[in-house]
Amino acid sequence: MTTQKITIEPVTRIEGHAKVTIHMNENGSVDRAYMHVNEFRGFEKFCEGRLYFEMPSITPRICGICPVSHHLASAKAGDVLQGTPPPRPANLLRDLMHMGQVIQSHGMHFFELAGPDLLLGFDADPAVRNVIGLIGADPELALKAVNIRKFGQEIIRILGGRRVHPNFAIPGGVNKALHASERDEILSGVDEAISTSQTGLSIMKDWAEKNMEDINKFAVFPTGYFGLVTPENGLELYEGEIRLIDSEGKQLEKFPVADYLDLIAEHVERWSYLKFPYYKKLGWPGGVYRVGPLGRLNACNQIDTPLANEELKIFKGLNGGKPVENTLYYHYARLIETLFAVERVKVLLDDPDIMSTDILNTRKDFKGHGVGVIEAPRGTLIHDYSSDENGRLERVNLIVSTGHNNWAMNHAVESVAKTYVQGPDVKEGMLNRVEAAIRAYDPCLSCSTHAVGQMPLQVEILDPAGDIVQTLQRD
Repeated sequence: MTTQKITIEPVTRIEGHAKVTIHMNENGSVDRAYMHVNEFRGFEKFCEGRLYFEMPSITPRICGICPVSHHLASAKAGDVLQGTPPPRPANLLRDLMHMGQVIQSHGMHFFELAGPDLLLGFDADPAVRNVIGLIGADPELALKAVNIRKFGQEIIRILGGRRVHPNFAIPGGVNKALHASERDEILSGVDEAISTSQTGLSIMKDWAEKNMEDINKFAVFPTGYFGLVTPENGLELYEGEIRLIDSEGKQLEKFPVADYLDLIAEHVERWSYLKFPYYKKLGWPGGVYRVGPLGRLNACNQIDTPLANEELKIFKGLNGGKPVENTLYYHYARLIETLFAVERVKVLLDDPDIMSTDILNTRKDFKGHGVGVIEAPRGTLIHDYSSDENGRLERVNLIVSTGHNNWAMNHAVESVAKTYVQGPDVKEGMLNRVEAAIRAYDPCLSCSTHAVGQMPLQVEILDPAGDIVQTLQRD
């Protein structure tokens, strides 16, 4: 029997390192496909012994792409652990920084990471199917893409002193008030950022109309959907309760973030360092769900800003009112969230409390345990800390956005491989579609590879024919 294994390594235009293996049958069709996350960080374990109030400065170092998300989730966990709810102005300022992160991350992903596939074509020459190719194809659009990312980054810089690894949120509040000149500087960029978000939406909707056949066969499958919501089940990115719906749109749970361990468990596969979260009551794998833009827009019923809410109404109609299952619509959902985040910036800056200097609660009611949750651009991010009476951390648990989507990414990879990859002449464009299935989720694999304790290790010894002759394993 003649079989073939195709390896894609590294997967390009994502954050972090992964590879894909595609196992072909003798007839040239795909038998199985896997996404392997082949990096290990172990961040949780080496945070033990640190003081909890150091974590908003330590955890952003997990990743240079998502530092703001870890910074804010960590500070929120610290708020609860030391018993110091931040004053309202501090929460407004944190929310503003978070919107800056969402804008810069979503903007970069659509225009620079996913954009080459959509705007230049999945089958375009790889030499030009990149951000440089986009600049050559449409310099004006490329400039808009740069500027919307810059707008988000400037919000982070103004508040946190720098664009990467900011120094801003601390347990109990923030360490810097907003000045009037800074408020005006941010406001001056809102109109252009709204316009660019709407341009992106127009591009996406036009592409979708012309490529509906691909959209309807590119990794379309049912799951649950998971994300923070307001009390009225509106889209929420900074705080709120977690809502989980099933593939039909029925609410399964709506629960306080501190109760996540009562409902969520993690499955482990030997071929990946990245765990597989699932809803306990439905078990593995029946309880898998998706997070991030597609998950959040499916889980919410409304958006509390006018322009984004109008787009949400269109989005909700894509599958007759049921949850949208098409993986490629992650890009559409991401742009709707970008528009919401820009509108939200203006709402926050128009709130008189955002100029207040009442930004830190110094009265502690120490609890020793705290959970902080935020909707990072890629999905629900959970920081869970337990400390001794001196504030020294004894346990750290992180469930990072990309981890929630692990099952979905793997399922998407196999689905797309079976749909598009056909041998014996496997073309580069076929394999690029497999990579695009991962890119749709905008994974940050640097964030997501965490483990506690001794790493399991398995070594397989193969003979020249490729057969396993011996297996050595450490559990």
